[in-house]
Amino acid sequence: MSDEKNNIHSLLEADDSGAAAKRGEGQKRERNLDLIMDIPLRVTVELGRTKMLVSELLNLGQGSVIELSKLAGEPMEVLVNDKLVARGEAVVVNEKFGVRLTDIISPAERVEQLK
Repeated sequence: MSDEKNNIHSLLEADDSGAAAKRGEGQKRERNLDLIMDIPLRVTVELGRTKMLVSELLNLGQGSVIELSKLAGEPMEVLVNDKLVARGEAVVVNEKFGVRLTDIISPAERVEQLK
């Protein structure tokens, strides 16, 4: 009977030390994440693209319209440091434009972009 108690006690200690190790790993990850939280990133929301000749660019004036490659209502692309991370739609918030994210690119797709 005392052997069973010792075995159970050993299992409980091992379980506690495993939980403590997991807590330690979580705290370490949080500290590591804290190291990068203040790094500035360039976030770009792209409505569309077009190509123009220099002469066309020089002829632009106030009220000119530039036709873009995307259709109205098509999702806009959200880029972080020129890498696609999400797609979204334009919204107005407190009289300012914003983007409501509708699709987040999966980590696998983001890794694929790096190749």
